[in-house]
Amino acid sequence: MIVERIRALKIRLSDAIHSAKGRDVILYLMCVCVAFIFWALFSLDSDIQRDYEVPLEIVDKPDSVTLIGNLPSYLGVSVQGKGSQLIRFSWGKLTPVKLPFNENISEKNIFSMSKLKIDSRLRDYFGGGVQITSVRPDTLRVPYTTSPGVMLPVVLRADVHASLQSVISGKIKSNVDSVRVYGINGVPHSLKFVETERFSRSGLNDTTTVEVNIEPIPGLRIIPDKIKVIIPVEPLILKTRSILVERTGLPNNTGLITFPARVEVNYLVPMSEYNKDYPISAYVEFSDVNHSTQKAKVHLSTLPKVCQNVSVVPDSVEFIIERTNSKN
Repeated sequence: MIVERIRALKIRLSDAIHSAKGRDVILYLMCVCVAFIFWALFSLDSDIQRDYEVPLEIVDKPDSVTLIGNLPSYLGVSVQGKGSQLIRFSWGKLTPVKLPFNENISEKNIFSMSKLKIDSRLRDYFGGGVQITSVRPDTLRVPYTTSPGVMLPVVLRADVHASLQSVISGKIKSNVDSVRVYGINGVPHSLKFVETERFSRSGLNDTTTVEVNIEPIPGLRIIPDKIKVIIPVEPLILKTRSILVERTGLPNNTGLITFPARVEVNYLVPMSEYNKDYPISAYVEFSDVNHSTQKAKVHLSTLPKVCQNVSVVPDSVEFIIERTNSKN
């Protein structure tokens, strides 16, 4: 069955190619191919200008050396040359220009390259027939140190808020609690910690991770220079408890009966705290009773900070005062 379909398809293609319309289509495609070939040959032989971002890489750098300044990740290079000379840079990822470390130490603790050196490297990179018209930056100067650095703690500068139905349920933490700080002449003894750049988040509903930069310090290198900060957030859940109303401040030979005898205490807690029954008491003060309304306000003992939006229902109770005779 499949063989018959293939045979029928071949016959239809052959008929289409040998028809007048098919010959016109083939002639048109041949003309397009010839035109493309002439265009390509003309483009490769003409002078063109291109901009490239050429990656940089320092090689043969000792492990004990730490760059204090930031080496650019690439050079912005404008070149002019024939299309045939630049075609190999038109596809794929550019290979980095390799800068030998020991060959470019101009003075103590300084890695540098002059404009002449950079131009020379780029001429070798692109080939002798290509003209370098501009380079950005055209010089390199990066200080370095061989000191081991100092570990310093990180202080988080955060302004974060959960949404109305959630709560920040724990301490804000980072993936690292300290970083290593380097300086050409060591790290000042007065520097006891480093700080993150101030960041803020609001309306958080779930645990959130934020990447934050370490606040840079002039003349020093901090590794790592950015950290991940974890903000723990949990949803709030309503919890209701029935609590017996106690009486306090009663005079001698006096009793107080409340209606109702129990009240409902409502509060919001994080999901992880829902199964914990924190100690709580409800009570009325004898000094608060209002004889005209026959009601007394219900007070609650202090609850932990994790309990939010605390309310009591009812917030006042009716009462009956009993007088008892003292026994001789």
